Amino acid sequence: MTTLFIDADACPVKSEAERVAVRMGVPMVLVCNGGLRMPTHPLVRLQIVAEGPDEADKWIADNCGPGDVVVTGDLPLADRCIKAGGAVLTHGGEVLDAANIGPRLATRDLMADLRSADPFRQGGGAAFGKADRARFLQALDRELGRALKR
Repeated sequence: MTTLFIDADACPVKSEAERVAVRMGVPMVLVCNGGLRMPTHPLVRLQIVAEGPDEADKWIADNCGPGDVVVTGDLPLADRCIKAGGAVLTHGGEVLDAANIGPRLATRDLMADLRSADPFRQGGGAAFGKADRARFLQALDRELGRALKR
């Protein structure tokens, strides 16, 4: 059975994901360290994990598998989920897979090295907007549809 896992601590598209999951009849699990309101829909549940770095990531990676879809912006978590057979989407609707996760991890590591070498280097990207939400909704609809056909 397909499950939608959301790395929920800093996810800007929780409500959009819930709308798609409910419409498609897919169970959804919001995984976090706490601080989220209990979901009201029976298909959506809240999984609170222990405090600590990467506890939510560990739980998701340990529980996802073939046919599941994971929404995260965390590239190491995405890599673990892909290796477990899950499909992965970023908050902006980008599909991460075995073909593109390696270069994305390498770029992440390079940027971390550059930031640590130059403490004045400014980072950050554009604000998350309507176009990003629309892209995410289309991608999630497509990926859940694929997962349900398996």
